[in-house]
Amino acid sequence: MAAIDMPDSAHFDAYRDVWIVIPAFTEASVIAGVVTDVRAVFPNVVVVDDGSPDDTGDRAHAAGAHVVKHPVNLGQGAAIQTGVEYARSRPGAAVFATFDADGQHRVKDVMRMIDRLTAENLDIVVGTRFGGQVSERMPAMRRVLFPIIAKLSPASRKLGLTDAHNGLRVFNRTVADSLNITMNGMSHASEFISLMVENHWRVGEEPVEILYTDYSMSKGQPLVNGVNIVFDGLLRGRMRR
Repeated sequence: MAAIDMPDSAHFDAYRDVWIVIPAFTEASVIAGVVTDVRAVFPNVVVVDDGSPDDTGDRAHAAGAHVVKHPVNLGQGAAIQTGVEYARSRPGAAVFATFDADGQHRVKDVMRMIDRLTAENLDIVVGTRFGGQVSERMPAMRRVLFPIIAKLSPASRKLGLTDAHNGLRVFNRTVADSLNITMNGMSHASEFISLMVENHWRVGEEPVEILYTDYSMSKGQPLVNGVNIVFDGLLRGRMRR
């Protein structure tokens, strides 16, 4: 993989120790807007271009992100791991967030999650779509099945989580230094939750709003993938006993 580093031209005192990690695959049409929105608040953004055949990486770079490129598509789990490793190597990095590239996440949710991480002395705060008013645009089947999928996961139940694979997470250096995602694809979501249990991280769950645009829903994962995520997590748990 090759890193394209950005000059340190932006400086925001309030969040100078925060790094936003954005895994991206074929997001050329939206990535510049996502990076621009994030960098309006957070100066440090790393986009992991996960083997995109388009110019996702170039557009992210032009918008002001640090960019790390995978030569081939490895999956979201691998992209997150690469992004966190890059971010934790940067001087002063202390707080980290994973943020989707398709425009579903909101910057103000990240800000609130960071405040809670500090105020409650937590190691990680994860987003939930089901902690408040559920978006009217969320497909009905997801609205029904996602909470069920969370309940099927022993690790999610142990932590009291209501959303087993929300991609919006904020965590501290303890989590970043210990993070070792081995499931490269979407199954990394259940692995992340299992790591919370195994490492005894202090976990909080924060209601967030997911922006279900036509674009993001067209890129969404099939519902069967949610079930596969849970079964992969169950298998990983059995193998580690």
